[in-house]
Amino acid sequence: MTHEGARVVITAGGAGIGACLARRFAEQGAQVAYCDVDPGEVPEGMLGVAADVTDEAQMAAFFARVEETMGGVDVLCANAGIGGPAAGIADMSLGDWRATLSANLDGAFLATRWAAPLMAAQGAGSIMLTSSTSGLWGVPTRAPYVVAKWGVIGLMKTLAMELGPSGVRVNAVAPGAVEGPRMERVLAKEAAAKGCSVEDMRALYAEGTSLRTWVTAEDIADMVLFVTSDAGKRISGQTLAVDGHTERMT
Repeated sequence: MTHEGARVVITAGGAGIGACLARRFAEQGAQVAYCDVDPGEVPEGMLGVAADVTDEAQMAAFFARVEETMGGVDVLCANAGIGGPAAGIADMSLGDWRATLSANLDGAFLATRWAAPLMAAQGAGSIMLTSSTSGLWGVPTRAPYVVAKWGVIGLMKTLAMELGPSGVRVNAVAPGAVEGPRMERVLAKEAAAKGCSVEDMRALYAEGTSLRTWVTAEDIADMVLFVTSDAGKRISGQTLAVDGHTERMT
């Protein structure tokens, strides 16, 4: 399994899962470009651009830089998203609802709209969208996030059908509870909404899986690198959960 020389583009590559993906692809010899609202300290050899995935003009400028620098794309990881609010539907603002759907869905749309014709023209390519186990279950107090992540799966299924005849594969990875700062913020929101402690919420997440575990960004990267490599050349239209097998949501 290798990505030697592959041109890889990642959204939200400045931290968390995206940063892990960028590092792991680069370690396999890929050319890596990523965007993020805060690209951080860009690793040597990578292209890192400040861009908001919900802003069409900023994304167009990012993609123009990618084409100028790398000449195209072989692997796209549409990874950007936000957790959104934790509240009952009656207490949800329209602004929070729209912002959550935009970050998770509009960003995936803009990235795939750009990559699809390039990959189709070269007759090959692999697109990986980041969904969530929340895209497979309902989760009380997390309506906009759940709706967005279900939408990502619908987008993936449709694109797999549209692009498959051109040799382009499209899949989605569905992480469970991923260790890191972002999930710590989610835990705090959910604990406040449900009137329990953060530690209680942390335990509930683990207890809801068959393996009684959280997962890491490295676990997600392992799946993404496999599926987007030649080893996964017959895998398309699939939602691939990396979650310790979720039995119930919190």
